[in-house]
Amino acid sequence: MSSLTEATISEVRAFNRFYTKVIGVLQAGVHQSPYSLTEGRVLYEVAHAEPMETGELRALLDLDAGYLSRVLAKLEDDGLIVRERSATDARKHVVRLSPAGREAFGALDRTSSEEVARLLAGLPEEGRDRLVAGMRAIRDVLGPPAGPRSCLIRPLRDGDLSWAVYRHGALYSQEYGWGREFEQTVARIAADYDPPRDTGWIAEVDGRRAGCVFYVRKDDTTGQLRMLLVEPFARGLGLGRLLVDECLRHARADGRERVVLWTRDCLTSARRIYQAAGFRLDSEEKGMENGIEVTEQMWSLDLTTTG
Repeated sequence: MSSLTEATISEVRAFNRFYTKVIGVLQAGVHQSPYSLTEGRVLYEVAHAEPMETGELRALLDLDAGYLSRVLAKLEDDGLIVRERSATDARKHVVRLSPAGREAFGALDRTSSEEVARLLAGLPEEGRDRLVAGMRAIRDVLGPPAGPRSCLIRPLRDGDLSWAVYRHGALYSQEYGWGREFEQTVARIAADYDPPRDTGWIAEVDGRRAGCVFYVRKDDTTGQLRMLLVEPFARGLGLGRLLVDECLRHARADGRERVVLWTRDCLTSARRIYQAAGFRLDSEEKGMENGIEVTEQMWSLDLTTTG
């Protein structure tokens, strides 16, 4: 707690107050309905996984057992749910929606979507994108999504080149202390990008940019792999390997006999990917970046003797 400031804590609390007002949590009923927020969440979860064990429901919503029992009793009295013993384990109870419960949930679900649509309709496209990105960031930080994630390697689109420069500058400044001169170096690389002879790819995770790599045709026989990056939230998913593989496939299709790359020895995760792909270290020398000593490295891969 010592690294936290009062201003940071106050900002989070201010956001909580603001957003609870925006979504109407303080109102007696959620979405102008007779049901509380907790009752609405119970209907939502049961509707998407019925029949659901009450213990599983309690763990999912992180509710006190006694409180959940009272909520379920009210919904049962209202004729919205049915509680019964589990067919596979008589010690457990399961809950499902009644026909009236499905109708009530359907109305709540439609109203919720309509309210969000009205909220977003009043914003410009850029504002909607910023809002959704901010919400996604909050979910990533406070509760990383469980289960498989959707990963995609795709060609460049408009806006990707500037994103790659921005993320290289911001990320490597944060993680290694490299400053504005490094970002300028990356910007010069991007400025020299010359399609269709050069190309690049973006990795996406759950529809969000998560990494990049670029291919540059150096001469008649050699291509260069440039600007490999994987965002922290997407590390461990194998995206770096997929990006490098895509670059090498393109180099072979482009008729290159050799691929080279420039990196620094502190980028250990990237180095492991390069080594696994068959790259060999050609040379290294000391350098400086923003007053920090670095070891520059040149690696190469002979495509005539590999895959």
